[in-house]
Amino acid sequence: MPKQSLVKTEFKNVLTVGGDNDHLLAKLLYAINNATEIDIAVSFVKQSGLQLILPAIQDAIEHQLDAESPLRLRIITSDYLGITCPIALRELIALEGEGVELKVYTEKSRSFHMKSYIFVRTDKANSFYHGAAFIGSNNISESALKSGHEWCLRFDYKEPDDSFEAEQFKLIRQEFDNIFTHPYSVTLTDDWINDYIKRRKKPNLQSVSADWIDDEEYLPNSAQVEALQALASTRAKDFVSGLVVLATGMGKTWLSAFDAKQMQAKRVLFVAHREEILSQALNTFAKLWPEKTSGFYNAKNKNVDKDMLFASVQTLGKQSHLSKFDIKHFDYIVVDEFHHASAKTYRNIINHFSSKFLLGLTATPERTDQADILSLCSDNLVFERNLVDGINSKLLVPFHYYGIWDEFVDYQAIPWRNGKFDPKSLDAEFATKKRANHIFKHWQQKQQSRTLAFCVSKSHADYMADEFNAKFNTQGFKAVSVHSESTVKRNEALSMLDKGEISVIFSVDLFNEGTDLPSIDTVLMLRPTESIIIFLQQLGRGLRLSDTKKQLVVVDFIGNHQSFGKNIEAVVSGSSSGGGNRGGKPELPDDCYINYDPKLVDFWNTLKRTFSKSADEFVELMGRLGHRPTATEFYKAKYDLNKAVKQHGSWFDLVAEQTNDFDIARILKDHQVFLLHAVQQTRMTKSFKGILLKAFILLDGFRVPPTLELLAQKSHKVLSSYPEIKVLDLGSTEVNLVATDKKWLTYWNKNPVNFSCKADKNTNISWFRIEDDKFIANFDVEDNDIEQLTECVNELVDFQLSRYVDTKQKSQEEKSKPETPAQQTVREVANESIAANLVQLPYFPNLKIACGHFKEGTEEEAELLHIDLHNVDPQRHFLARASGNSMNGGKNPIEDGDLLLLERFTPVSAGSITGVTVAIERQGVACDNEYLLRVVEKRSGQYWLKANNPDYETIQATEDMVTFARFKQVILI
Repeated sequence: MPKQSLVKTEFKNVLTVGGDNDHLLAKLLYAINNATEIDIAVSFVKQSGLQLILPAIQDAIEHQLDAESPLRLRIITSDYLGITCPIALRELIALEGEGVELKVYTEKSRSFHMKSYIFVRTDKANSFYHGAAFIGSNNISESALKSGHEWCLRFDYKEPDDSFEAEQFKLIRQEFDNIFTHPYSVTLTDDWINDYIKRRKKPNLQSVSADWIDDEEYLPNSAQVEALQALASTRAKDFVSGLVVLATGMGKTWLSAFDAKQMQAKRVLFVAHREEILSQALNTFAKLWPEKTSGFYNAKNKNVDKDMLFASVQTLGKQSHLSKFDIKHFDYIVVDEFHHASAKTYRNIINHFSSKFLLGLTATPERTDQADILSLCSDNLVFERNLVDGINSKLLVPFHYYGIWDEFVDYQAIPWRNGKFDPKSLDAEFATKKRANHIFKHWQQKQQSRTLAFCVSKSHADYMADEFNAKFNTQGFKAVSVHSESTVKRNEALSMLDKGEISVIFSVDLFNEGTDLPSIDTVLMLRPTESIIIFLQQLGRGLRLSDTKKQLVVVDFIGNHQSFGKNIEAVVSGSSSGGGNRGGKPELPDDCYINYDPKLVDFWNTLKRTFSKSADEFVELMGRLGHRPTATEFYKAKYDLNKAVKQHGSWFDLVAEQTNDFDIARILKDHQVFLLHAVQQTRMTKSFKGILLKAFILLDGFRVPPTLELLAQKSHKVLSSYPEIKVLDLGSTEVNLVATDKKWLTYWNKNPVNFSCKADKNTNISWFRIEDDKFIANFDVEDNDIEQLTECVNELVDFQLSRYVDTKQKSQEEKSKPETPAQQTVREVANESIAANLVQLPYFPNLKIACGHFKEGTEEEAELLHIDLHNVDPQRHFLARASGNSMNGGKNPIEDGDLLLLERFTPVSAGSITGVTVAIERQGVACDNEYLLRVVEKRSGQYWLKANNPDYETIQATEDMVTFARFKQVILI
C-alpha cells in the first residue's frame, strides 16, 4: 500500500474558514478516501450534510485500503435539543460492518458540542502511521460543510514526529476514546431511534441555519402521481403484481417508496443487484418513512427483522437465505432494474414470496425488452412513461445526439460470439492513438463542461485517460479513469468533476445503473452498445435535471457492424417492432435533435434487408437485446416461432444451434418432442394448460410430483395473478371459489388435469398420469436434467401465456371499440332478427379453431351470430376472422381481422376449386399446423396456392395439405 498522505498537498493552510472557497467538505472527502480508521464526534447530524459524505464512507467500508483489515469507523453524536435528524440516524445505522460503531451521547444535564473529525492511515504491521484531525465548529450539515463561515484547525501527525502538533494529535485521539466509552455514550439502535422519534420536538432554528430544519415534505412529480393512481387501480382489480416502466431520471425509486406508503405496507422488501442501488433506495425510503426500521441483506449484513429490507439479489436469491423468511414475511416487494428479473436468482425470490403486491421497476424502452419480464408479473404493464414523455414533461433535460463514424476500427473483423464482440480483440483495436485522436477531436468540438465516457474495459479506460491527459497538459484540462481497481474512487472523481477540477471521467460499468449524476452534461459512448437497455442506462446518466445545464450532449461512436442499431431512434420512438426502428423517422422530444455522420447512413443502407431465416432473426434480436432472446421476446419482436420450428425443429433447437448451449442440446436429445408438442405448440383455447404447467414447475413437479390438491391450490394462485383472464376463463360459479374449496379441486381435476393425461393427438403420447392421487410426468427425467428441463418448460409456458393474454386483450379491445354508423345500422337490423327470420351461423375467432371444431371438436364451442344472408345453410356455412395480411391485395383484398363467410367442403359441396379462394390446413415437417387462405391455380397438371399479397410466395399444393372450406365473401358489420 503506498504511503499516501491524508492531506492533499494543495491543502497548505491548517485553518479552514468556510465559505464558498475554503469549505471543509473537500478535505473530509479526501481524508475518508485515504484512511484506515475514522473517528467522528459531532453535536448534530443532519441529513443534508450526511448525504455529502455518506457515499465516500460507504465506499471506504466496502473497499477498505488494507485488504486484511476492515475500515474502523466510530461516530458519536447527540440528541441535544432534538436537532439531530432521525432520517440521518436511520442512514447511519445501515452502515453495519465489522469495524463500524455508532453511539449517541445522552446526558441531559450537560451539553454535547464536540465537532471533531479524526483520520488515521496505517497498515496492519504498523510500518507507517499518518494522522490528521480537524477540530472546529463544523457539525454534519450542508451549510457547515460547504457554505457557512465555520472555522476549523487541522492537526497532522506522521511517525516519527515529536512536534507540538503530534502531541496534540495523540491527545485528541485519547479524548475521543474517553468520550466514546463514556457511560452516557450508548449504542445507536433502531429501538433508540424509535423512542427518539416519539419524544423529539422538532427545532425551530430557521434563523440560525435553514438546513437544520428536517421537516421537508416530499411530494411525487406529475408522472409519479399518474403512476400511483394506476397502481392503486390495478390493485383494485385484484392484481398482485405489476410492471412500471419509467425512464431513467423520472424517479422510479421514489415512486416505489410513495406506493409502499400509499398501500400502508407493514414490511417492505427492495431487491436490486448493485450495492449503490440498495444504498440509494434505503436513503430514499428512510426520508419518506423514518419511523420504520431499515437495513441491508447482502454479503456482509444479514438483517431479518427490519421493517424495510434492502436485499442484494445475489445473496437473497440463494435458497439457503430464502428459507429464513416465511413466504408472507413481506407484504410489499420491489424488484428494481426489473429487466434483470428473468435470471434464476430473481425468479427464486419472486417465486418464494407471496406478498400483497410485487412492483417491478425498469427504464427499458421497448416492448420486446419487456416481453420476458412481463411474464413474471402476470403480463400486467401498469404504467409506462418513456424518455420522450420525460423530456416533454420537463422532468428530464433535452439531448443533442451526434452519431460519429468509428472509422479507425473494423468491427466486422472482430470475432462475434454469443451476441457480443470478443473483449480481448476489442481492447487491442481500441487502444490506438489514431482512435484516441479521433475521439478527442470530436469531443473538443461538441463537449460542454462535465463529461462521462463509457469504455469497454479497465485498460481501455486507463488508456483513454492517459491519452486525454497527454493532450490536456498543454490545454489545462484533466481526465481520470474510474473502475474497481482505479486509484481514484468514484465519489472522489464525482466531486472533482462537480468542482471543475477534472473534465472527463472514463468509466467501466460503475455508472450504468443506480447513480445520480445531475451535473453530467456530456456523454461519450466509446464502446459498442449491443443492448438498447444498456444504451438507455448510459444515456440516462446525463438526462437528470440540473441548474448547470440546458441540454445533454451525446457523442456516440458507431462502427461498421449490424449490432450497432439506431439505438437513439429506437429509444425515442418507443419502437416495439422486431429489429428495432427499421423504418420511419422518430418523433423527437422538444428541443432535441439527432445528427448522423453521412458515412453511417451509407453503411446502414447496405444492411437493409428482410430477414428470411429464423437464425438471422435470432442473431439480430440477440444483438439488439444484449442477451439470448427468450421465446417470449422473439414472439414480442414480431418474429414467427412456427417458422423457427419448420427451419430448425423447435424453438430450443434454434437456441442450441445459435448459442452452442450444450445443456439445452442435451435436454433436446430426450425431451424435444415433449417440449414441442406438450408445451410450445399445445393448443390453448383457454389459459388452463399454461396455468397448470406453470403451477407444476413452480412446485418442482419433475423432482417431487405434487398431489392433485396441492396442484389445484397452486394453479388457483397462478390463475388469480391474472385476474382479468381468470374472470374470462372461469364460469360465474368457479370464479368465486377459493383455492381450498373442494369444488375447485373437482373443477380443476376435470379440466385441465384429466385432459392433460389424455394422449396428444399429434404424437399419441400421454405426457402425464395420475397415480396415488399425484400428478406425475409420464416419462423419466434424469436428476441432473431436472433444473434445465424446468427452465425450458418455464420459458415456453411464459410464451404461451403471453400470447394468450395478447389474444384475449385484442379480443376485448375489439369488443369495446365504439360502433361506426354502419355497425350501428347492422345492430339495429339485428335487433329485428326474429321478425325478419335472420339466419344464425356458427362463428369462430379464427380459421384454426374453426378447422379444429369441424374436424374433431375443441374445448371452445362456436358462438352463433345472426346474419342477414340468403342461400346459406348453418350446416355448411360458418363465419371466421381473417388472420394476417397474406390476402391483402388485388381487387378484393382481405384484411387482418375481416369477418369471412366460408363454406365447408363436403362430398356434396366440393366441385371445382381452380381459381377459388380456399381455406387449407397445412402440416409442416414438425407436425406444426398452419391455417391459410389461398387462391388455387393449376399449372402443368400441378396445383399451386397463391396469396393476393405479392410479398408472400406462391406454394405448391402437397399431400400434407387439407382443404376444408371455400371462401365466399367478406361480411361487413
